[in-house]
Formats: sequence, structure tokens, C-alpha cells
Amino acid sequence: MPRQALFSGLVADEANRPVDVAYVGDEPCYVVDDAGFRRHIPSEQVDRQVLERMREQISGNENLLSEQAAKMFGSEDIFSKAIIENQLKNIDQQFETLLQNGIPEEGRAYMGLSGFKVVIDFHGQVLRLDQPAAADEGGEE
Repeated sequence: MPRQALFSGLVADEANRPVDVAYVGDEPCYVVDDAGFRRHIPSEQVDRQVLERMREQISGNENLLSEQAAKMFGSEDIFSKAIIENQLKNIDQQFETLLQNGIPEEGRAYMGLSGFKVVIDFHGQVLRLDQPAAADEGGEE
């Protein structure tokens, strides 16, 4: 069981209202206001849906992503690219570690500032995942 809600501060409901995080015992939950009734949805249920959507986007693009990540880190050598590509191919293991350790507050703040947002319904189903888009080649967004 995760110790914290992975996307705390980055989740909103269908009406675009921020979703709170609360604990039921030791279990972190996203709290959605359903016409005054506060529904507590286990955060792991929502977080795994988001991670699955991310995994689908990564799958099949490991080579391109590893090249771009190596460029970002300034390590464009073949070994760095291979290490990053291997990590991307084993993304499920990385996600399990992420669920246990969480995303640092600074990381979540950056994600929010860059436009990352998860929209859920009051049952905890992810309706939409807003992610920042890369600028076009022409420099337009």
C-alpha cells in the first residue's frame, strides 16, 4: 500500500475543482465532493490508472525517449542511451518504486506548473490526463 497519494495537488474533479487528499487509517485517499458528500477514493486506484496511461504512451517509443532523455542530461553516448532505454523497458518496476516512494513536493509542483493535471469522476475513474506538450519545430506551442 502506498504511503502517500502520488499525484497530490494535481487531481481535479469533473467540475475542475481541486481534489483533497485525506487518510482513512493508513490509506491515502483522494476526496471528491459529490454534491456535499465527500467520497474517499483510495489513491492507489487513481494513481495506477494514471501510470497505466503513461506506460501506454511510453510503450513502443523507448528508443526515441531514451535518445531525447540522454540529450537532456547531456550524456549522448551509447551507454547512457542503453541504460535509459533499459529503464524505460522495465517501466513497471519503476512505477512500483514510485508508488512506494512518491513524487517529491518539488516534482509535483513542477508538474502542476507545466500543465499536468488528472481529472477524475466521483467513482475514481480517470476521465482525462492533461500533460504538457512539446513545442512544435517552428517554435510555436
